[in-house]
Amino acid sequence: MDFSNFLLMRHEILLLAILLLLIVGEIFIHKNKKSSIVHLAIFLFGIHTIVGFFAMDEGVLFGTMFKTNNLIHFFKNVLNVGVLILLLQSADWLQEKMVQQQRGTEFFILLFSSLLGMYFMISSGDFLMFYLGLELSTLPVAALAAYETSKRKSSEAGIKLILSAALASGISLFGISMLYATSGSIYFNDIVNTITANYLTILGFVLFFTGLAFKISLVPFHFWTADVYEGAPISVASYLSVISKGAAVFILMILLFTVLKPLMHIWENILYVVALATMFTGNLFALRQQNMKRFLAFSSIAQAGFILLGLITGTQLGTATIVYFVMIYIFSNLAAFGVVQAISLKTGKENMTDYEGLYRTNPNLSLVMMLALFSLAGIPPVAGFFGKFFLFTAAASKGYYLLVFLAVVNVTISLYYYLLVIRAMFLRKSDHPIPFFKNKLYMRLGLIITVIGILILGLYSPLYDYIYELSSNLN
Repeated sequence: MDFSNFLLMRHEILLLAILLLLIVGEIFIHKNKKSSIVHLAIFLFGIHTIVGFFAMDEGVLFGTMFKTNNLIHFFKNVLNVGVLILLLQSADWLQEKMVQQQRGTEFFILLFSSLLGMYFMISSGDFLMFYLGLELSTLPVAALAAYETSKRKSSEAGIKLILSAALASGISLFGISMLYATSGSIYFNDIVNTITANYLTILGFVLFFTGLAFKISLVPFHFWTADVYEGAPISVASYLSVISKGAAVFILMILLFTVLKPLMHIWENILYVVALATMFTGNLFALRQQNMKRFLAFSSIAQAGFILLGLITGTQLGTATIVYFVMIYIFSNLAAFGVVQAISLKTGKENMTDYEGLYRTNPNLSLVMMLALFSLAGIPPVAGFFGKFFLFTAAASKGYYLLVFLAVVNVTISLYYYLLVIRAMFLRKSDHPIPFFKNKLYMRLGLIITVIGILILGLYSPLYDYIYELSSNLN
């Protein structure tokens, strides 16, 4: 193995280098200048994101334990863009609160460690690498959820997340052991040639699926979501909502469409039921939420149900629609969470009623939130409409017309509760509205990037054709 082989791990090596540089910076930067760590981390990760878009070879390492291709490379770049936006939106909170408590660097170390785990997870070529990546991506986030130690709800969120994650991880590992028992191998290339639909294999798949369903917040593995989102810092809630969920969806798609393709007649029925339960549960519970973080938590559960419409197809069209929708979802949800974070940081208000009259005092933030909610609801011409349209098309192409009809019903329900927020901002008046405030540069830049993403992906979408071509790597 020569040096060129290790360039296949370019994303992982660069991110690990950034982690080491931040640790060195924490040691040598004077405590009165710790706020510079925030600038350094954003600068380094920005370079990492840009470098990621350079072309890279396809190949495997470590006896096919690690693999990469153009689609995996592209999805890592999507995750990088999402994390960069999240860092920009988190900069003010870190500088004003966390750096003063001497806990700024630790935030980046935990966040980047989790992202590193996601890299390994989606590049895994066997269940050992997959499980190591899954654990590395989950454990740091549990610490991040409890990051605001002065708040009881934050500590509660961390405890709930780590206990739920441990249970889901153990169940998933037990399922993996059953798949190993029936196939005789942990390598994906070997399993796909030997796997058969016997009872032990089906049970193993169900248990394995449980672990990823937990990370994606699929019903009935969603109970942790709203409480953790509400208690965790908003930056961590948005990370769980988009980055963690997106990586879990991607690896689940890879495994279903390749390794577990011989069991498609089994898992398509499971996904059918789970999709319906997830959409209806997320949407119906979102109707009664007043806290914006809980509101967006149930919204993200409903969006996970829509994603399953692409997963259930098992085709190249399904692959392309899932990747495209996740990319749109990242921009849309980060825009919504960004507005919530900006308002919470300045005023401490997080309830929907607090947003009444927001357009009169902060029109720009209101417009960003409106675009984000329209995209999440699937209203044309913003990006979310095309994302859902392609998902419905993929499901309909396999004959799931009833599922598509019920998904359209859920879109209608979601439109109602998204419009509740828009009504509060634009139509309602308040005697004590949120006063005008001006966001700092990083927050403004983060919100601008999300708006550009929402509009460009909706109004100009040849990118979908590019993703469709990349999707041939899986099918």
